[in-house]
Amino acid sequence: MPKINVLPKSIAELIAAGEVVERPASIVKEAIENSIDAGATHITVEIQHGGITYIRIADNGCGIASDDVPKAFLRHATSKIEKAVDLDQITTLGFRGEALAATSAVSRVELFTKTATEDFGTHYKIEGGVEVLNEEVGCPDGTTLIVRDLFYNTPARMKFLKKDVSEGTTVAAVVERQALSHPEISFKLIRDGKQTLNTSGDGKLSSAAYSVLGREISNTLIPVDLTLDGIKVTGLVCKPVHCRASRAYQFTFLNGRYVQSGTVTAATEQAYKNSAMVGKFPVFVLCVGVPYETVDVNVHPAKTQVRFSDEKRVFTAVYNAVKNAILSGDTRPQINIAPPKKDTFLHMTAEQYRQTAVNLPVQEKQDTAKVTQEVIPPSKPEPTRLESDKKPFFLRDEFKPNIPPKKNVLITREEPTENTVVANSEIKPQSEEKEYSPKDEIKLIGEAFNTYIVAQKGNSIYLVDKHAAHERILFNQLKATHKIEVQDLLFPITVKLIGDEYNAVINNISLLEKSGFDLDDFGNESVVVRAIPAMLNSEDTESIITEVAHSLAQKGSVELERIDDILHSVACKSAIKAGYITSNIEKLNLAIRVLGDDDIMYCPHGRPVAFEIKQSSLEKYFGRIQ
Repeated sequence: MPKINVLPKSIAELIAAGEVVERPASIVKEAIENSIDAGATHITVEIQHGGITYIRIADNGCGIASDDVPKAFLRHATSKIEKAVDLDQITTLGFRGEALAATSAVSRVELFTKTATEDFGTHYKIEGGVEVLNEEVGCPDGTTLIVRDLFYNTPARMKFLKKDVSEGTTVAAVVERQALSHPEISFKLIRDGKQTLNTSGDGKLSSAAYSVLGREISNTLIPVDLTLDGIKVTGLVCKPVHCRASRAYQFTFLNGRYVQSGTVTAATEQAYKNSAMVGKFPVFVLCVGVPYETVDVNVHPAKTQVRFSDEKRVFTAVYNAVKNAILSGDTRPQINIAPPKKDTFLHMTAEQYRQTAVNLPVQEKQDTAKVTQEVIPPSKPEPTRLESDKKPFFLRDEFKPNIPPKKNVLITREEPTENTVVANSEIKPQSEEKEYSPKDEIKLIGEAFNTYIVAQKGNSIYLVDKHAAHERILFNQLKATHKIEVQDLLFPITVKLIGDEYNAVINNISLLEKSGFDLDDFGNESVVVRAIPAMLNSEDTESIITEVAHSLAQKGSVELERIDDILHSVACKSAIKAGYITSNIEKLNLAIRVLGDDDIMYCPHGRPVAFEIKQSSLEKYFGRIQ
């Protein structure tokens, strides 16, 4: 059996440091918590190169007495716990006395501190856990901690750090969370010489939310305030209509400490059930206050995970608080129904359509730019669904616009008071002449709820979701297009992102350019957008970038999957919306495309595009046949 050795102090401290200091954000978190515990009302955080080479945290708190400075860098040296019973009544953010010891073990640390009762402050240096300097110095009340060259003595851990911008974004996320949890404190963040965050410290959560989340999100939030069974829940939640595609904007604070609580998240999302769209998640900043003896915050080195003695009690309080806020603060969402900004499918008048929808010869090569105006696909009379190749309809080689009509194509419209249009979906070579029976025709019956097209083909009725159908058509078009047309924005639009979603966009700018976007890093977790795909509405720029950012953050390293996801989002935002008014010609053309192309079976998100109802099924339902 190998001999058991007691590790030297230097090695033991390096191992212990690994439990607390994982990256620059770990140091910033621990230092800010110490500043808050010291009663600071102003805290400034400055970092360079993501915090890897330089971190400075300055506060105006109570400071550290000169005699206690060397002891503060010893492991488990703390002023917040004296006996075991104190662990059941922890009211401070830091308490284990590991932050300074762990930080000094893997970096070069410099400390300036002064209490209000001392005439001089203390200047203290420690490198790799070894004291280098301890002297009197003139400095203001409070504490300034400077950390340089993180992991300089443990290069193996240095290689696990991410790029400077990623580490800096993680540090920013830590500061933002602390600013939300303590709106009474003014926070400043300086990244590579540029101030990126400045909260007022006026004690209003709405003010802190405005600084951290931005105007667009903060304007959608409603207040939460309820005390139930000894548990106080306050904060802000969004209206159901403004739920987002990810959980990136969810913040839970327990007794002033940022935590990750499945209980609080589940209770909040349950309160939104039947109010928010499936797949959307609420934005919330919730501050939960519970008796200190009912929660264990000492279950994780980073103190981000907690354990409640009564999970159900917390769940009930949060659920009722959020539900009451939604019922009292939400307003009915308004939908502005308006006609499409352009002829969505044909880009032509009804008369032009009649001149274009004709029997056409097959060509060897075709100009895809012209083919996009064609409207009627080839079919066979026998199958229930028309067969076709797998290209998008408007890219097939069999069609060419602006040829005089032939007699084997019939397009008629009844009197203007009616909403019925009949079109023959069969196209035969010119040498063939054939009279088609009604079963070969696609007949537009009408539309339900301005969303579902009702069409008849043969012995079946089809219900077509026009948004899902158009989304699939556009997605197919984007996939088949080598170069996507773009439109320059009159005024560049700045989009605020957060955390991993910001990093995902920055790391995939080249893919976004291939997909028709022109954007750059704007700093402060924001990107500036100068151009978007031509088929998009500029008003959708912020929502499309946010959606794409979330999608990219969830994807792996396969480039094809990431491009497909971007195109999914573009197609969805560009597609005609449910509730929009469309002409009979547009509805008929869309029905023909869907029922004539087996590649238009599902939208890119997997929802069915059309349902079929057979005549025999209806006759059985009405008792006409047995």
